[in-house]
Amino acid sequence: MSNSPLKVGVIVGSVRTGRFAGTVADWFVGQARLREDMEIEVVDLCEPALVAELKLSLDAGERPEGEPGFAARIGAQDAYVVITPEYNHGYPASLKLAIDYVFGEWRAKPVSFVSYGGIAGGHRAVEQLRQVFAELHAVTLRDTVSFHNAWQQFDEAGALLDPEPAEKAATVLLDQLAWWGATLRDGRGARPYAA
Repeated sequence: MSNSPLKVGVIVGSVRTGRFAGTVADWFVGQARLREDMEIEVVDLCEPALVAELKLSLDAGERPEGEPGFAARIGAQDAYVVITPEYNHGYPASLKLAIDYVFGEWRAKPVSFVSYGGIAGGHRAVEQLRQVFAELHAVTLRDTVSFHNAWQQFDEAGALLDPEPAEKAATVLLDQLAWWGATLRDGRGARPYAA
């Protein structure tokens, strides 16, 4: 049993120009970094190196050799939080490409979601992502943080106008992620996961 902080990758899934993902991600990462039991690494799909790596994989159909990049960053994490918008009742293509780029790195690890969008708050995107992660042998958590009509919930500086409900939801999500992350990390350490 490890008492070391849980390594949590926060994956920012939108790459659109003018995206709102940065505002949501900054808020959530601020909440997560208040915890002493977690080390947070932001994996933003807009990072130039990741854009180039994922584009190369799309063009060539394979990973570049000698570059640990995205796969190594995902593999190093104990748990994940995926921040996703809802585009046309689904999640972004950039996020699907990134998820499919790796396979074994997701196995027997928990995935939670922070979503945003219009009236549905990104829930339809999250439900589709649950199916994708189940196929990868990841464990998705029930409780999420969602922002309905997100653009109306934050001020121009990126602060929530009414922070209490979202902060409570983030606490529940992070508490569950801590439990699942530690439990599955210990399980993987005790015996290899059979897929």
